[in-house]
Parts: sequence; C-alpha cells; structure tokens
Amino acid sequence: MTLSTPKKLVGISAAAGLLVALAGCGTAPEATPSGSAGAEPGGAVDGFLPCMVSDFGGFDDKSFNQLGFEGLQKASEALGVKPITVQSDSETDFAPNLQNLVDQNCTMIITVGFALASAAGESAKANPDIEYVSIDDPVDNDFDGKTDAPNIKPLLFDTSQAAFLAGYAAASYSEADKVGTFGGQPYPTVTVFMDGFRQGVEYWNEQKGENVEVLGWDGKDGVFTGGFTANQDAINAAQGLVDQGVDVLLPVGGPIYQSAASVIRDSGRDIALIGVDADVYETDPSVAELLLTSIRKLIDVGVEDAVTAAGKGEFDAAPFIGTLENDGVGLAPFHDFESKVSPDLQGELDTIKAGIVDGSITVDSYLAQ
Repeated sequence: MTLSTPKKLVGISAAAGLLVALAGCGTAPEATPSGSAGAEPGGAVDGFLPCMVSDFGGFDDKSFNQLGFEGLQKASEALGVKPITVQSDSETDFAPNLQNLVDQNCTMIITVGFALASAAGESAKANPDIEYVSIDDPVDNDFDGKTDAPNIKPLLFDTSQAAFLAGYAAASYSEADKVGTFGGQPYPTVTVFMDGFRQGVEYWNEQKGENVEVLGWDGKDGVFTGGFTANQDAINAAQGLVDQGVDVLLPVGGPIYQSAASVIRDSGRDIALIGVDADVYETDPSVAELLLTSIRKLIDVGVEDAVTAAGKGEFDAAPFIGTLENDGVGLAPFHDFESKVSPDLQGELDTIKAGIVDGSITVDSYLAQ
C-alpha cells in the first residue's frame, strides 16, 4: 500500500527493537549493504538503502521521531535491508547530518519534523538522484502536488481534525470548565493541534450552551516552551496553566508531556493529560493513569508505506495528507478513563467525526484543501 494519494491506512506499526542511533553528526558508520531484488519474495531493488534524520527530540521521544523510526524499521525488515539513522541534538546538526547520509550513499533519506524541512529541501535539490521523504512539512507550502524538488515526498497530517474530537472530549470531561494547552514551538505542525483542540471546545460550548475556557492558546498567541525537551521551561508552562485551575492539559511537542505529567502529580489534583502523535498510553505506560486520550497521527504507517514503495522501485513524490477520512489521524481510546467519561461521549464523537468527514462540520486548518 502506498500513500501517494489519500487512502485508508490500516494497522499501526509495532515497535521494532531500537537500533543505536548515531548522535549528532559524528563519525559516520560504515553503510551496511542493502538487500538485492529477487533475493527473496518482497525484497528491495538492488542497492536500496533507506536512511533517516531525527529532529532534536531524538528517536526515543515516544512521539513523532520514534513513530517515524518504527515505520522505517518495519519496512526495512520486510524488505531485507538495514537502514542508517542519525540523531540530531540541535538544529545546527540538520544540514551536516543530511550530508552525512548523502556521503554514505543512502538512496532514500527521511527527515522527521517541520524543523528539518528547509535543510531537507536544500539537500534534495542538491541531490536529485536521491529520494526524500519530509514528514510534517509540504516543502512548497502551496499543496499543488509539486514540491520545490521533484524527488521529495511530503507526509502531512491534518491533526486539527482529531484534536477537534479531543477538545470536545476535554470539555465534556472538565468539571472546572477550564482546559489548557501549551506547545514546544509555534510551528504550524504544533499549533494545528491547538487550533483543533480549541475549536472542539468551542463546538461543545455551542452544542451544550456552556462556557468551557481554553487557556494557553487563543488562536494566535499562546504558551510555548521554546523547544521540544522535557525541561524546566516545560514544567513552568504546565505549572502556569495548572495554577489557573485547568483540569485537562494538552502539551504539544514530543516529550514535554513528561514535564506536564510531573506537574499534574505534584499538584495533587484530578487533572487529565492528553497525549499527541502516538497513543501515549501504549508508548509510555509511566503516564498511562493520567491519560484521558491521545491525538494520533500515523507517522509510522506513512513512513512504512513510503519506504516500502521506494524499496520496490515505486517511489511517488505526490504529497499525502492524513485525515479522519483516511484514518491518517485519529483519537486514541479512553483506556483507563472509559468509566470516567460520559456514557454518551463516544457516540457524540462518532457523530462529530462523521460530520467532519462529510463536510457538515468544518475544522479550520492550515492544511485545509
């Protein structure tokens, strides 16, 4: 299955055993020869070598970098090849890490995250014989199916749609009538979650005649930590919202949810956490008891499909946009909170999802077509 056009995504990639990621742009390892076509059923074309550069969240962020890594691992195992991965510790690592992989004769390079898009675009233009996949950035920003470089495929996810459902659920659950959100950096791929979340709360208010407040994001300005690290800045951001009385908290930005979890525990209050990207209940059991739900985007499946297609000589640079309709985004189960939410909530969410899919409910997003 390819993701060259929006299609139904099926399944979720299982976590493969993690390879040791290369830190920064240090000494390049020897490239492992890839499998050859015809070696076994489903094998890759001769010389195929897929590679990946992480954002500075790292491959063990239990979020978008890890999901991309898992998709690469699953496809590579099925194709019979051994990928190369390089971890970025800061934005200054992006360009050197990309060149590192070019020098190792990678035939496909996957870049994880919006922050890498500019460096990926430049590398793709300079190396037209290499196939690229850019996760979370359209590269050309006009969504006309033509990227700045014809050898780079964008994988995009309209998480505002799934976040709309999460916002509605948060408003339904909240007893304080205050919910909060904060982000890592004000990238469109971060604020798209916050936009959808806010719109979902507003829809609840319209439907129920209530006035649940959203703190941390007003649609233009909000609370951001300045990075994607679980650090004191993330703790301060979460603490500021908790101090204002929120009882549902949505952190958007990889591992910063871990800081939010520590603030929730220290508060001694009944505050629910909402995860992003992965179903965090499954990827990080240490915070499972706090999670109302998670806003999922199937980066792992998207990467797996793109790598598999390229490995079979069928690379397609057409952008893919994950939506509720094609199951590229979605809302995770309530898990331990299932007995705590309204018994009517899931049915209402199913109706809202159908309305978003058929267009009767509009969700504003920078990815809206």
